[in-house]
Amino acid sequence: MNAVAKTIWANVSERMRQDIGDTAWRSWIKPLIPSDIEGNQLILHADNQLLRDRALSQYADRLRIHVRSESPEMVDVAIRLERRTATIDSGSLKGAAGANPVPGTPPRMTAISPRAKQTSSTASDLAGLDPRFLFDSFIVGKPNELAFAAAQRVAESETAAFNPLFLYGGVGLGKTHLMHAIAWEIRARHPHRKVMYLSAEKFMYQFIRALRDRDTMTFKEQFRSVDVLMIDDVQFIADKENTQEEFFHTFNALIEEGRQVVLSADQSPHNLSGIGERLRSRLGWGMVADIHPANYELRLGILQARNDQMPEAARAPMKVLEFLAHKITSNIRELEGAFNRITAHADLIGKEISVDMARDTLSDLLRASARRITIEDIQKQVASHFAIRMSDMHSARRARNIARPRQIAMYLAKNLTHASYPEIGRQFGNRDHTTIMHAVKKVEQLVGEDGGLADDIGLLRSMLTDA
Repeated sequence: MNAVAKTIWANVSERMRQDIGDTAWRSWIKPLIPSDIEGNQLILHADNQLLRDRALSQYADRLRIHVRSESPEMVDVAIRLERRTATIDSGSLKGAAGANPVPGTPPRMTAISPRAKQTSSTASDLAGLDPRFLFDSFIVGKPNELAFAAAQRVAESETAAFNPLFLYGGVGLGKTHLMHAIAWEIRARHPHRKVMYLSAEKFMYQFIRALRDRDTMTFKEQFRSVDVLMIDDVQFIADKENTQEEFFHTFNALIEEGRQVVLSADQSPHNLSGIGERLRSRLGWGMVADIHPANYELRLGILQARNDQMPEAARAPMKVLEFLAHKITSNIRELEGAFNRITAHADLIGKEISVDMARDTLSDLLRASARRITIEDIQKQVASHFAIRMSDMHSARRARNIARPRQIAMYLAKNLTHASYPEIGRQFGNRDHTTIMHAVKKVEQLVGEDGGLADDIGLLRSMLTDA
């Protein structure tokens, strides 16, 4: 190790820590190793592809500035990928913006065949992961803060933190983003751990192929030899009994050996239909974290972060971001899609981005988002929030954990729709209008007495409408 390079890097690393904070510094800067000085370049080494790509794509300008301030004759930094003694790739921070991975394309990694003998302690099946989906790019707010914190804990822990971690929420709310972020973070922090990420659909197809080829032993070895198994969209195996049976045994084998399991679905384990009771019970063993629809503040934060990534001349005014955050409330994916549409439209026709321009460009999307809230919408949202079944909204069950959410749904139906008490009663199992009146008065009373309940209702309101 070159002594001058080591001294320069020590000072640059400390400046980077002050710039980006301890968490990001520990993950992406501290692991870089100074090696040498070649001409006017400081040479650093990274021991994995993710670390190198991340440093090149996110911290290029800052690294170059700090290196130059330490040594004016130094004009650039090169980061070389080196595992043990073999240098297999290198990159310079010159033109580092071009080093950003193409959206949707994972960093270059060698795929590990399930039949191949595992000779490397860093072998992981991370094919298909999006390199944009990192913890740093996930915008956190009240609707997703629990899921985010649980995902970070799992990624940082060498041992199983929660087993399983079960993330659930509607389409486009960030489940897959967090799943990918966990995998990338484990790869960066603990490269020796073997991580496997795939969809439940792919799990099923691989199982079917193993049955067809009469090679179930290889299938079992493949899935039960990992340190971390991550399966997305578990609801896909609903009503597929043979696949559920194999998944159940794989799940149990990993849990018993202390291996980490991370799962996602569109419903909580309790509400997954078409899944056997035995498996549903297992899925709820560990940490179950839901991701609610984004409220106005979170939607605006997401748009601001996305806007900051744009060239300054192409950024949208704050009034346009506020307009989008108010109007596009369905999910984050649709919100970001709307932002992309208006910025692309402005670029193609050379028109300034304004609220009127956004309204014209997104007229079809805005009409779809402006639909009236229905009692069914309210029932679904409340049932999801309190982890009860939709059928409980119509049932005669009086258990407190069922009756209270049902009363809250009645209260919201009265306050967020134009339906009369008798109309609301008909949609809650043909209940009498006096039952609805009693529920509304009861919740109004509890809101003034129970701050937690008031917070729940406030969150539910923001999920359903910004009015």
